Amino acid sequence: MTKPLDGRTALITGANQGLGLAIARAFVEAGASVMICARDADLLEKARAELSGLASPGQTIIARAADVSRQDEVDALALAALETFPQLHILVNNAGVYGPMGLVEDVDWMAWVRAIEINLFGSILMCRALLPHFKARRYGKIIQLSGGGATNPLPRLSAYAASKAAIVRFAESLALEVKDDGIDVNAIAPGALNTRMMDELIAAGPKVVGQAFFERMKRIADEGGTPLAEGAALAVFLASAASDGITAKLLSAVWDPWPRLPDHRADLARTDIYTLRRVTPADRGLDWGDK
Repeated sequence: MTKPLDGRTALITGANQGLGLAIARAFVEAGASVMICARDADLLEKARAELSGLASPGQTIIARAADVSRQDEVDALALAALETFPQLHILVNNAGVYGPMGLVEDVDWMAWVRAIEINLFGSILMCRALLPHFKARRYGKIIQLSGGGATNPLPRLSAYAASKAAIVRFAESLALEVKDDGIDVNAIAPGALNTRMMDELIAAGPKVVGQAFFERMKRIADEGGTPLAEGAALAVFLASAASDGITAKLLSAVWDPWPRLPDHRADLARTDIYTLRRVTPADRGLDWGDK
């Protein structure tokens, strides 16, 4: 039986643990060859070994340590990926951090900047490095990892929230730039994941992240959180031919009927469904918003 990613190749950042590793695992099981990258070389090698154990003959699994916020390392990573996979089809920008937690005037400013560098600039640098390749092939899949910060304010996590909202707007903007080049650009909201980043939130405590948010995250963690497999399955769909032509969307792995989206390509193309937009009074049934 043909697998959805048979013959496809992907570069996945932040893939040595958590959701990134789950996406890489799902890609390999779906038939893809992958290059994974992350900053921690030891964890990365363990991830590569695990993925190699899942691969079938003909699939290639490679790993390269890199910091996606550094342009020189990104350029070297892209070059290595294209040397191994001359027909590279997919880029998954998963690398990310929560950044500093606390009131914006109290947190370490350089840590705030660092979160933007990794979460936002890192994904933009990766896109810049690979867009000439995708354009030359007139095909490509770019998948951005968003999060709750894109669609909801997150007080005391302002760097994370700002970067995630920016990532989605960047994906929407880039999708329009490359709409005639056969490149689809989409963002995934994977849900509240019980990963290392969740552990960091809980360890910070209610005095740092706020009592209500802490209690919510603690409850989600105790219940197990959203399964990593849900976000990974959506990533497989967006990386496959089944999603060709679906672009400039922010999709929830948990709430949106993404397996059925190919049946609604026309509606998706002509509307702003699944996008970031301003809410007006009329959108909420009020009549005082007109000039």
